[in-house]
Amino acid sequence: VQLQAYGGGLVQTGGSLRLSCAASGIIFGLNAMGWYCQAPGKQRELVATITSGGSTNYADSVKGRFTISRDNAKNTVYLQMNGLKADDTAVYYCYARRISGLEYWGHGTLVTVSS
Repeated sequence: VQLQAYGGGLVQTGGSLRLSCAASGIIFGLNAMGWYCQAPGKQRELVATITSGGSTNYADSVKGRFTISRDNAKNTVYLQMNGLKADDTAVYYCYARRISGLEYWGHGTLVTVSS
């Protein structure tokens, strides 16, 4: 499985960005897809995930500001990020997991929020 992420960039505090990630390859059996982020000097951490059935999970820090969605027909997951803060600055990684538990990671896309 290959994961290709798009949509990072530079935005001012309070602004919005939309990340997208398309999965290709042997996609049968993919269950959860989503996003993790890693800020400078910190460990990678969960942002949000969504299952093929539409169940979502969000980090407390992004609840009410970020929305994850998924188009199963396109094997694509989206992350709408509103109300961005300087603390959201990080490299965002697309993530996918099979029902078996096997995990995949895409190359990161940098999100920079300027104050």
